[in-house]
Amino acid sequence: MSTVKLAVVYYSATGTVDAMAHRAAQAGEKAGAEVRLRRVAREATTGEREATDAQAAHAEAAPEVTAATADDIVWADAVLFGSPTRYGNIAGQLKTFIDSLGPQWGQGLLADKVYAGFTASQTLHGGQESTLLALYNTIHHFGGIVVAPGYTDPTKFVDGNPYGASHVTGADNDAPLGDADNAALDHLATRVVTVAGKLAG
Repeated sequence: MSTVKLAVVYYSATGTVDAMAHRAAQAGEKAGAEVRLRRVAREATTGEREATDAQAAHAEAAPEVTAATADDIVWADAVLFGSPTRYGNIAGQLKTFIDSLGPQWGQGLLADKVYAGFTASQTLHGGQESTLLALYNTIHHFGGIVVAPGYTDPTKFVDGNPYGASHVTGADNDAPLGDADNAALDHLATRVVTVAGKLAG
């Protein structure tokens, strides 16, 4: 059986989703996948340019990640999309990237792949579930296969999100990923790789 190709494609404003993406990529590699970690690079909004010094320092310290292209999605057998919440939806920067995939969608190149998502918000009920569900609307249009974690592992009864993986950053966007967050990301990436491998087989 061939190695599953996993693309982890994300937008991060303050460094939180960046940390989540790196964890998911590591888990994908541990599950045996060939991984491309790709960041959607778009101009920051006015609010994001006014981020605190701590957030700016965190973003500056983050390792460089290759910019995402349509080829990364076409290449992949499975895709994990990551985005902070924006009013219960994905960030405009990630949406712009996804909207740019029209030519690939028109050729059927986005169909029959495994997809799932991860997100972060400042508050516990800050739109995490609706953000993931909104993301999956697009996946349905792709003809993709949504592989949400559900309650398929005991960790899901700890983090409580059957739609993907999510993290609460706190008002200052500085709460680090905890054990439950990391376990949820590990399970999400492993499940996506495992299911993609079964489909390929």
